[in-house]
Amino acid sequence: MTFRSVRQDVVTMFTCGPSVYQRAHIGNFRTFLFEDILIRYLEFLGRVVHRGMNFTDVEDKAIAEAQSRGRSVRQVTDEHIRVFLQDMEMLRMKKPDYLPRASEAVNEAVEIIEALLEKEVAYRHGGNIYFDPLKFKGFGKLYGLDMSKWPKKKRRFHKDTYPGMRWNLGDFVLWHGYKEGDLVFWDTRIGRGRPSWNIEDPSMISKYFHETLSVYCGGIDNLARHHDYTVAILESVRPYPVARYWLHCHHLLVNGKKMSKSKGNIQYISTLREQGFTPEEIRFFLIHGHYRKVLNYSPDRMDRTVSKLRAFKRLAQRMGKLAADCRKTDEQTFQAARTLFMDRMDQDLDVQGAFDGVHGFMAQLMADGVKPSQAKGLSKALREIDGVLKVIF
Repeated sequence: MTFRSVRQDVVTMFTCGPSVYQRAHIGNFRTFLFEDILIRYLEFLGRVVHRGMNFTDVEDKAIAEAQSRGRSVRQVTDEHIRVFLQDMEMLRMKKPDYLPRASEAVNEAVEIIEALLEKEVAYRHGGNIYFDPLKFKGFGKLYGLDMSKWPKKKRRFHKDTYPGMRWNLGDFVLWHGYKEGDLVFWDTRIGRGRPSWNIEDPSMISKYFHETLSVYCGGIDNLARHHDYTVAILESVRPYPVARYWLHCHHLLVNGKKMSKSKGNIQYISTLREQGFTPEEIRFFLIHGHYRKVLNYSPDRMDRTVSKLRAFKRLAQRMGKLAADCRKTDEQTFQAARTLFMDRMDQDLDVQGAFDGVHGFMAQLMADGVKPSQAKGLSKALREIDGVLKVIF
């Protein structure tokens, strides 16, 4: 499939950001780094990218975490946002144009809910407001949900999130009505309460983007429920599709198992830094496997992958020394390296294939007795390629 943005030279993109009730781990950063590679490669190709990424700072889990720690929700989420931004910078990630918090888009959430109530797609029940998926034609189209299995009996799901990659076959909550003792709430035109997680991404998208997005990204977990909820909400109130392309990054496992507190196997960027790995080496490990495939972290695999990067960098340094005093750039070598890189990146962001292809080309040049002008051409290409990968120099 050939990528075609909605606007010819501008790519609009929204990427699901972290739920900041907890600190982002390396599995989260795998997704964010895939998105960073996508943005950088589009810019490499001459596109302008406008990207938004949200912080989910108001939800059931954030409130529960704050209560368990005896702190305010704001204190907990501020701490995790600060660490997240530090890790982003350390990993050489581009900062999105827009970084809204869910708590900053409550007015937009209220406006959308009002429109849904008016269209009778949403309704009030027991103080909450729910969305009825049966009122939206094509519900579940991203996932490919079989609506013939939808239960006849009315069911409502009132939590922000539910564990696992499963569908909740029923109506989902948009607004949590105020209950006595609630610590987080707003007084609004639709009453006192707070927006649910399901309405928060649509509210933040509508705050900054008023057209079909070229690309919408997130983790594979979002493909069950979350992104189809976003589609149903926004396409009920706006006369155009949410996005042209939807890209989902697969899981990162640790020694073949899902990361969890109960297993005690959660790995953070700081964990790998303490083991002696550089930010570039951590970035390389997390971008090296194809984003649509499961990536398994283990100490052995980390060492093997990092060794590949170190060998590449040693060759690149030798090329740089050979090219240092040469005034002539061999354009054929420059274009050949660039083309090798692009041929694989154009295949659904095959970072591993692109990297290995350039590595093999560089090694062959060295084995054949590279000329200084060729070394200069390759070094020039590597500088451009590293504008995407950000792991070489």
